Amino acid sequence: MKPMIIKVGGALLDCEVGIERLFGTLAALNSQGWQPLLVHGGGTLVDSHLQAHGFSSSKHQGLRVTPAEQIPVVAAALAGGANSALVAAAIAAGLTPVGLSLADGGMTTATVLDPQLGMVGQVQPQDASLPTLLLQQGMLPIVSSIAVDSNGQRLNVNADQAATALCQLLQAPLVLLSDVSGVLDGKGKLIPQLTPQLAATLTAQGVIEGGMKVKVESALAAAKAINNQVLVASWRYPEQLAALIQGEPVGTVISASAQA
Repeated sequence: MKPMIIKVGGALLDCEVGIERLFGTLAALNSQGWQPLLVHGGGTLVDSHLQAHGFSSSKHQGLRVTPAEQIPVVAAALAGGANSALVAAAIAAGLTPVGLSLADGGMTTATVLDPQLGMVGQVQPQDASLPTLLLQQGMLPIVSSIAVDSNGQRLNVNADQAATALCQLLQAPLVLLSDVSGVLDGKGKLIPQLTPQLAATLTAQGVIEGGMKVKVESALAAAKAINNQVLVASWRYPEQLAALIQGEPVGTVISASAQA
């Protein structure tokens, strides 16, 4: 089995063409012997749901602050709205998707990341039985970034961090797809290769910050855990998705070692 973890951000849900390209890419990867597992966020959808319920939203160091009273709305947006929309698109593309959360089948364990962030969780890989079975059956797991702790409390997990845990769980390569072409330098140019040392320098300079800082930290952790490179690329650019199918480097290649 050749699993591959692909994470997409919530902005994809607002782009019908991007969704079609993504699932076309997943189908092509499948035909080449890969078994993709899709992990998703849904920030824009969460924002609209919170606003509709009269809540405001804020972020701290790239992570969404999630008070306890907001977690039902956040969970509904991610595990309900975003997940079912991607499942529907996968079916339209001829795939056989299964909508899941991080809690299903005991895939991960979850704890509160920081009480100041509210119901924001961090997850650790636990049991690969369910995703392994689904992948072996030729199905496409689509996993939302909602987890559940040992007390039954739902937690909102950053989707990049969720994807990292699942790549550790399956010891699979990881591709982080967003609406930008990769990690950019201070002049807005793509950085083709990123080492821990360069990442630390750019973070100290304020070039890598906010959501991209969380993404890079997750990618570095994943690269170290699986002893392999992690790709940060974009679903917006067909040429990047085509290169991904061909096994060529795309976007920014992140390595855990000093030499990329």
